[in-house]
Amino acid sequence: MHSPLAPAWLSLPDDTAGLNAKIFSSGVARNAGQVTIQGIGVTELVEQFGSPLWVIDENDFRARARNYVDAFNTAFEPLCGGVDVFYASKALLTVQIAKWVNEEGLRIDTASGGEMAIALRAGTAPAHIGLHGNNKSDEELHTAISRQIGRIVVDSLPELYRVETMAARLRQPANVMLRLTPGVDASTHQHIATAHEDQKFGLTMTPAPGAETSSAYQAVRFADEAAHLNLVGLHSHIGSQIFDSAGFETAATRMLEFIAVLAAEDIAIAELDIGGGYGIAYTEADHPVEPAVIARNLAAHMTTEIDRLGIRCPRISIEPGRSIAGPAGLTIYTVGTTKTVWVEHEGQHYPRRYVAVDGGMSDNPRPVLYDADYTAVLANRVSDADAVFSRVVGKHCESGDIVVNTVYLPEDTDHGDLLVVPATGAYGHVMSSNYNMLLRPAIVAIKDGQAREIIRRETYDDLFAREVDL
Repeated sequence: MHSPLAPAWLSLPDDTAGLNAKIFSSGVARNAGQVTIQGIGVTELVEQFGSPLWVIDENDFRARARNYVDAFNTAFEPLCGGVDVFYASKALLTVQIAKWVNEEGLRIDTASGGEMAIALRAGTAPAHIGLHGNNKSDEELHTAISRQIGRIVVDSLPELYRVETMAARLRQPANVMLRLTPGVDASTHQHIATAHEDQKFGLTMTPAPGAETSSAYQAVRFADEAAHLNLVGLHSHIGSQIFDSAGFETAATRMLEFIAVLAAEDIAIAELDIGGGYGIAYTEADHPVEPAVIARNLAAHMTTEIDRLGIRCPRISIEPGRSIAGPAGLTIYTVGTTKTVWVEHEGQHYPRRYVAVDGGMSDNPRPVLYDADYTAVLANRVSDADAVFSRVVGKHCESGDIVVNTVYLPEDTDHGDLLVVPATGAYGHVMSSNYNMLLRPAIVAIKDGQAREIIRRETYDDLFAREVDL
């Protein structure tokens, strides 16, 4: 029976064993009742690698990466020439994953010295690395300049001055791209919207009260004239988990209009990075747009704007991350305790079943950070029991430790069963913690039906490894 407690978008499933193809990776199926990834069952994976377990469908990850390269180059080649696709590594990064990215012809966008170190360790050409961050350390800037990183994406005037000073001291030019905030209100959670002006990222394009020019304009003038800076382009990123293309088009228009202003002053902008943030399906309520559609729509819009402004199209770059890694990943959990509570709603009481698993906010903090919704399926078997309104929770000492807020699961889901939560490839491992001293799971990559561990499961010795006086 459909629960009155359920959100409007959540439907009562006809079949609790069903796997929504828009949410799961292409390699996921059911064989003999069990969820499999490229033919390997979840029971076998847990027996070999433990639970909880992050699983990445490597074939799916690589295919999504190639899809962006092909789609955007096809759409933009007639207008601007080739497109550079930077994988936004903050979504999911290990040395092995960086190698996949390199092999598929993408570049790597990093946001810290650690991410930059992993990209370099994976053999990424320094010229194919970008360094983001609103508060880069001297050490990070030193590494980026001395290793001749392809672009340092600068967020503020003070940082730009620091880069010039350090480049002069190192006697090496620094490649800089200026991140601007075009004032676009993206349709997403406030904590992952990044192009409105009242936030920490970027140089504003609107002059302050009483000022004649904006900080963005001042930064361009300084970078263009500085002796040790190579201004490689401009950057815009409106946010993350966005399904509506209107925000991307508005941002592109404002950036191109700014480029036209600069062109009138004989300042040529060679590259425009239009960021990433393309949404994925976490639940049945999400309807992501294919990269080819995004690319065609954006190229058509930019063609119109470039013609209107009478400028040359700069080289385009993009930064997808979540939309490559997210759908390629899933998490396997083992069920521990279950209970049913009765919740009052409009004068009536309705049941909600709590299903506790062996992970939680330490392996995926997104539900508590962003109220992020996920779904889950019973994975080790098929049940003919009735579907009941459920909430999947973790084992942490927090009432907000929610894994899946609303889902219908078979009524007989019980201790020892395995649940799979799809679309966890992005912002799970990279945002994980040892809260309550839980051990972080392994990451297993599956390619062509072969599973291998690319990040091992932590042990208690790892908890002690940084202790000084034992």
